[in-house]
Amino acid sequence: MKKFHENLFKQLKTYREETLTSLNSVSAEEADIVPNGFHNNIRWNLGHLYLDQYVWIETLIKEKIPYPHAYHKWFGYGTNPSHFSTETPSYQELKELLRSQPDLIMERYKDRLEDVHPPIEMGMQTIEQVLIRTIFHEGIHFQTIHTISKHI
Repeated sequence: MKKFHENLFKQLKTYREETLTSLNSVSAEEADIVPNGFHNNIRWNLGHLYLDQYVWIETLIKEKIPYPHAYHKWFGYGTNPSHFSTETPSYQELKELLRSQPDLIMERYKDRLEDVHPPIEMGMQTIEQVLIRTIFHEGIHFQTIHTISKHI
């Protein structure tokens, strides 16, 4: 694996671990609170992060990825906790999925990172570019999670 790709996966794992570590003092009950002025809660943000990486990869490579596609109705763009049901994954389940996701992505796509596909949004043509974008996106939601934590 190229040094850049090693660093990319290291960053993916490091930022994910930072996100998960920030949750150490957040209970499941607190993760479901939507503070005044917010549209979503911490649990929604976690599900959205999990879904986002797979959606972008799937959109780029035009292959179905084995993740629960029902997540779109709970965590997709434009959704919020009012879309949750008894089937929505728990806070703990989402943390476990997020913890394992970087390794699963690395294993599945490590040899395909530079494969060029027709460009999608923002001109992304490779899984490498998608992962860079999703790391940036995770930073945005990390800040949102941090801000929500201060308000609960």
